[in-house]
Amino acid sequence: MTAHDDTAAALLRSHRRRRRIRRWVAIGTLPLTLAALLVVGKILSMYAFAHQSITSYVVDDFAGSESAARGQEFLNWFEPYKAPYNIGTALAGAEELPAARAELERALDLATGLEVCAVRINLALVVERMGDAARADGDGAAAAELYGEALTLTVETPEECRSEEAQQQSPDPQRDMSDTLDGAEDRLKQKQQEQEQEQQPQEPEEQEQEEQPQPSDDKLQDLQDKLNQGTQERDQQQGDDPGGSGTDKPW
Repeated sequence: MTAHDDTAAALLRSHRRRRRIRRWVAIGTLPLTLAALLVVGKILSMYAFAHQSITSYVVDDFAGSESAARGQEFLNWFEPYKAPYNIGTALAGAEELPAARAELERALDLATGLEVCAVRINLALVVERMGDAARADGDGAAAAELYGEALTLTVETPEECRSEEAQQQSPDPQRDMSDTLDGAEDRLKQKQQEQEQEQQPQEPEEQEQEEQPQPSDDKLQDLQDKLNQGTQERDQQQGDDPGGSGTDKPW
């Protein structure tokens, strides 16, 4: 065998050795490659589910919003609070208030830092709406208790939630967090006070007034017309003022 043949054989062995090394490197890095692809796919799917949940909520498709939000639950390592937050918000839009409260409370346990701001606001709004429902059903004691719970949630919201940084992370930039908290606090205090007054026993003078002769039908109709007019004016004012006595929509 000539020197040329020896060189060719050595070169061939070197190429074979390099191919074996590349093959083993490829096999060794395959799990990392698959993991990277899984992470990228998960991130993209999370954005897709979140976008679908938000867009469905905006058009009042609460069932679609809830369904998309539940797609965020699987292996959500990055923002674990987001799935129950979006689910709870969608359930609140559908007036499934107890279930919405349970999901938002789960989200609050998972949220950290400024993430708690929107969760606490929505949770307080849901509890307030539960109080409104109890009041409409004539359960004054439950309504007063729920208003108190909602007020506690609002008052105990961290001061950092009023910062510009928190506002930048708000799910609805058009609604100011600080104004929302202030409006909710004033509204809940008023509702709680009204409910407590309704629960107080009547004084003898009030009972005597109830026993007095009732006004005629014509006077009652005049009073009803005035009340209806005042209600319409108040509703118009509340429509212009999100901080009115009505309860805000979760966001």
